[in-house]
Amino acid sequence: MLRYGRAARLVLIAGMMLGGAAERAWARFQVPPPCKNSFSIEQEQSEGAKVAAEVFKQMPVLPDNSPLSQYVRQLGARLVAVTPGYRWPFNFHVVASDEINAFALPGGAMFVNVGAIRAAETEAQLAGVMAHELSHVVMRHSTCNMTKQQSVGTWAGLGQIGAAILLGNGALGSMATQGIGMATGLGFLRMSRDYEKQADLLGTDILYDAGYDPRGLPQFFETIQAKYGEGGAQLLSDHPNPGNRMTYVNAEIATLPRRTNPRVTTTEFTQARDLSNKEKAYNSKEVEAGAWRQTGRYALIAGGPAQVIPVAATKSGGSGGSSAGTQEGALRLPKDALGLSDKLIFYNGRSFSISYPSSWQKGEGKDGSVALVPQNGAGDTGIAYGAIVDSTRLQNPVSDANSLAQATAAIANQMVQQNAGMQQAGGVSPMTVNGRLANAVELRGKSPVMSNGAQVAERDLLVTIARPDGSVNYIIFVAPEADYQALKPIFSSMAQSFRVR
Repeated sequence: MLRYGRAARLVLIAGMMLGGAAERAWARFQVPPPCKNSFSIEQEQSEGAKVAAEVFKQMPVLPDNSPLSQYVRQLGARLVAVTPGYRWPFNFHVVASDEINAFALPGGAMFVNVGAIRAAETEAQLAGVMAHELSHVVMRHSTCNMTKQQSVGTWAGLGQIGAAILLGNGALGSMATQGIGMATGLGFLRMSRDYEKQADLLGTDILYDAGYDPRGLPQFFETIQAKYGEGGAQLLSDHPNPGNRMTYVNAEIATLPRRTNPRVTTTEFTQARDLSNKEKAYNSKEVEAGAWRQTGRYALIAGGPAQVIPVAATKSGGSGGSSAGTQEGALRLPKDALGLSDKLIFYNGRSFSISYPSSWQKGEGKDGSVALVPQNGAGDTGIAYGAIVDSTRLQNPVSDANSLAQATAAIANQMVQQNAGMQQAGGVSPMTVNGRLANAVELRGKSPVMSNGAQVAERDLLVTIARPDGSVNYIIFVAPEADYQALKPIFSSMAQSFRVR
């Protein structure tokens, strides 16, 4: 990421989009030096695009030819024209959700909820919250968060979120069930108060540079806080008030040359807000239920037409489109469907190999992960039976038994934190897998399998294996509690067959 001094912030705005005269813009805020970031710009764009693709599968995103989408895209373009630094490939979309929220993913995909458009009272307010989101991308706050989380977290990168979508709520959780529209499944979008203040200040400058009344940004936050309270709108949960927001934003505004007729609102905004009030907007439970997919009103991909979204497109998600199962919901499997007496065959992955029962299916992720499950052992609610193999690199390389135990505890802790009701069922047990240091730990949670309208108990076995380069392979074996003992010999054979490549 580039650094910007005062001289670099003297921007000549020529021929701004949607009208507006060419002016000079001075801004006091100095973009901080880049954080310690393990993602290259190319990785940030590539992996962010994968997550954006999942948003389209899990949320009712209006097609690009929607008048509301066109308005937001034009508004975004006006802001992007004066956004400093690296030219991220920003793109803008509207989600038919009544939640008051907007979020920008790493790499530049921004999603603005219908609820946010309805909540804004002026175009400057809507532009303000969008400028705030753009600022998080410019300063790479999401991947800074991800880099910090690597010291204690499971994932080595955003791409592995794709693998997480393969799992049921009893393992690592799915974006659909955890509410991707409200960004609760995307922890890296939750910003610290320091990052919030930075985004407020840079967003104020962007808003001013684009010709708007920069007071629109704090006004929007104040408006929704007054209406809904601190916890009443998702935007306030994802973007906590750093404190004295109006004070430091006003101090920033005072450094900018006074503009006689700043842009406050427009007829285009009034028309867009009227459209938003007429647009069907779903609450979080309705989004999760997914009936919107069959209406033929929403897009499956960026730039795509409105269409009936195939249920298969939402089943296993993942970056590689798993073929590991497509049933609607999850049922308990009979013992003869578990492959207990199957011959074991080898799967050769990108950096490992593992054996699995010959009747099981595999679903591969582009990041090198794989899910191995019995037929009908996974559905749209996640994996009920089987195994997931993936890898991660923590901040401190794994080089001995002690560092592997720490890594195992961190991965298990992340699983517990990410999944309501999950608990570690025992301590970390040392073992060896084909001569390599390994650990095992059991966890308990809730299975995607339903009985009498409730989720049954699930038993998970986490096995971690140290790699020569200091990273860690991990295998998560999954089964309903009632079937775990029957599958345990297979899980043990699979674990002992694992080879690092």
